[in-house]
Amino acid sequence: MKQPSLALVAIAVATVLSAGVAQAKPFKWASQADVASWDIHAQNNGLHNAIHPYVYETLVTYNSTTFAVEPLLATSWKEVTPKQMRFALRQGVKFQDGSSFTADDAVFSLTRAMAKTSNYGPFVQGIEKVVKVDDGTIDIFMVDPNPVLLRQMTELRMMSKAWSEKNKSTEPMDIKKSDENFAHRNAMGTGPFILESWQPDVRMVLKKNPNWWGQMPGNVTSITYTPIKSAPTRMAALLSGEVDMLLDPTPQDLNRLRASPDLKILEGLENRTIFFGMDQFRDELPGSNVKGKNPLKDQKVRQALYQSIDIQAITKTILRGLGKPTGTLVAPQVNGWTEAVGQRLPYNQDAAKKLLVEAGYPDGFEVDFACPNNRYISDEAICQAVTAMWAKVGVKAKLRTLPMVTYFPMIQRNEASIYMLGWGVPTFDSLYSLQSLVRTVGKGGDGNYNVGRYSNERMDYLVDRVKTETDQPVRTRMLTEGLQLSNDTVSHLPLYDQVIPWAMKKNIDLVHRADNRVDIKLVTVR
Repeated sequence: MKQPSLALVAIAVATVLSAGVAQAKPFKWASQADVASWDIHAQNNGLHNAIHPYVYETLVTYNSTTFAVEPLLATSWKEVTPKQMRFALRQGVKFQDGSSFTADDAVFSLTRAMAKTSNYGPFVQGIEKVVKVDDGTIDIFMVDPNPVLLRQMTELRMMSKAWSEKNKSTEPMDIKKSDENFAHRNAMGTGPFILESWQPDVRMVLKKNPNWWGQMPGNVTSITYTPIKSAPTRMAALLSGEVDMLLDPTPQDLNRLRASPDLKILEGLENRTIFFGMDQFRDELPGSNVKGKNPLKDQKVRQALYQSIDIQAITKTILRGLGKPTGTLVAPQVNGWTEAVGQRLPYNQDAAKKLLVEAGYPDGFEVDFACPNNRYISDEAICQAVTAMWAKVGVKAKLRTLPMVTYFPMIQRNEASIYMLGWGVPTFDSLYSLQSLVRTVGKGGDGNYNVGRYSNERMDYLVDRVKTETDQPVRTRMLTEGLQLSNDTVSHLPLYDQVIPWAMKKNIDLVHRADNRVDIKLVTVR
């Protein structure tokens, strides 16, 4: 598999500190949303996968600058057979309650990720079972050879089996329902920080784990994370010094921030693509004025919606450059992407109107349209602009916006006709996107976020082949074919690859990552 281009990974490590120079410091940061749960298998999204590693660790991890897979709680691994991988576990690792991390915990955690209520199906796809060899060794058995197993495992975090059993949290919480387990509001891992307190949508405080087994190149001893939905309030918090860093400054404020002698901006292309999905399953859409059929099942209608979106205007006026228009479901860092597959259909309202006439909707139609209002850069403003663009071709989108914590469970219950979604690719491999977004809904992570329930036999064949294909050139060609098939059938409405700026005080040194995650171990507060 090709490695992500370093030219697209904005790296900023301003100071290399010796142990004598680094002084222990608190780190306060903010963004517009909060995590929905501390249950590590309940909800799979970027913010959870960025914050949970402070407390919960994986067997392997990414290097923050090269994105090469490196050891973490596993010190080594080897292929026993093409369908069996053996992992040697790090010795002497303790959970935060003082108990030892062993093979029993690793087997339990990986098996828990495979549970029906887990949202981590794409990361355990292809795993048949996990077996304890001895206290310090596990074997992962696969249904077929899996060329991206190690990259999948960068998101499979380790829990204490005994703690989970004691606190009746052996199964992941079902994020689609309101019932909570103990692991939802409590955390106990092996990581460098301990969750001290969490008031959802108010504040999260973590303190350094004094018994952590690893090395901390940075000097952060406590973390305060504050979700601040209001953009002006987030800006005021940074400018006043209340927080050290913003993960998501607003585009219109970037020039002002750059002009400040006390602040700095780091930015780069994220491996996340923003798009709209559409319900292609129901025979009639709730809330639509079209009765007895679903307009979104018609490819001409989907293409009309696509070609009536002026993405250049959106990226220029709303995002102010913080978006690179795209015609496919993955960003350039991801294996399978090509320039050809990334080409957009042209913006053309006349063509869109003609397609609607051909589809039998000369006067357009009404449709439900749902968007988050605190997840992606300017998400609500973008959806408002698209609503106006669709109105010009006769499609009356009834926009409703929700906070992230309620938005994602809602769309996973298939309660939106058209919805916004941003999809990062932690494996840097298109299988993760194709399996999650366009594979027919099934077992083992198939269609995990295919909430529009798109289905195509050729797509299913390609995805299933790619899961086990070990000839890398053949595999890459099949990934590209899958992306092109998604384009050709208008499975989704691709918008742009997100460019992510981080704003911070000048005394903050860190590494800007393409997956929009703050590697807390590398943060230095001077």
